[in-house]
Amino acid sequence: MGAVTIGTHTVSGATGGRDLGADGPLVLLVHGAAMDRTVWALQTRWLAHHGLPALAIDLPGHGASGEDERASIEDYADWLAEIVVAAARPVHLVGHSMGSFIVLETAKRAPVASVTLVGTAAGMPVHPKLLEAAEANDPLAARLMSGWAFAHETRTGPHPSPGASMVGGAQALIGQAAPGVLHHDLSMCAAYESAVSTAGEIDVPVTFLLGTSDRMTPVRSAQPLIDACRRVRVEVLPGIGHMLQIEAPIVTREVIAETVRGA
Repeated sequence: MGAVTIGTHTVSGATGGRDLGADGPLVLLVHGAAMDRTVWALQTRWLAHHGLPALAIDLPGHGASGEDERASIEDYADWLAEIVVAAARPVHLVGHSMGSFIVLETAKRAPVASVTLVGTAAGMPVHPKLLEAAEANDPLAARLMSGWAFAHETRTGPHPSPGASMVGGAQALIGQAAPGVLHHDLSMCAAYESAVSTAGEIDVPVTFLLGTSDRMTPVRSAQPLIDACRRVRVEVLPGIGHMLQIEAPIVTREVIAETVRGA
């Protein structure tokens, strides 16, 4: 992990321990609110070592990025679109939660090969208690968000990474974000209302990866977005919550690989 050069751009990210190379497909993974590249750790390395160069990025204002946060979902998409163009190779975008909105908007701005939306919805209203705690930089916000993000079925069951506390890890990750970042991200998600219209404008393969036990972006809330897409594939995982890349890491990376290889 560290500074990664894409064309004329340098970003903070992780490549799974492999060089990205100069051509062939590139998988760009975009995290959600108040998170960073590390949420894709169980996908990035596997993709990189299975013939699919991958880069999990830190969005501006997140993780180790030295850039300031952007003001809106659209502004983040402008930033990411520049990276896609600079890559000068087929780019497959994968976005989780807030990141799903960003990659949707990016696909409208730049030529991408495919889009994978993980834990997404047509809209993402935010619970008032969570927004209030985030605005006050209260640690309660990280506890609430990490508590809601995981399905009851996955909290204590078998997992490919035994010994790790999924809820505790997510809470620590969200809690280490700079003051104001979580509130800003959640506010952007709540304010963004263009997902459905944007989905109707793009003409690339779009894969949805959703969990039946997702309480933050329930499956039903993704349906208008699914209906708007022209070339769509939907994978719904039973008993999985909002953090699919952590709760179901093997299926998540397999779905991403299938999307990339089938595009």
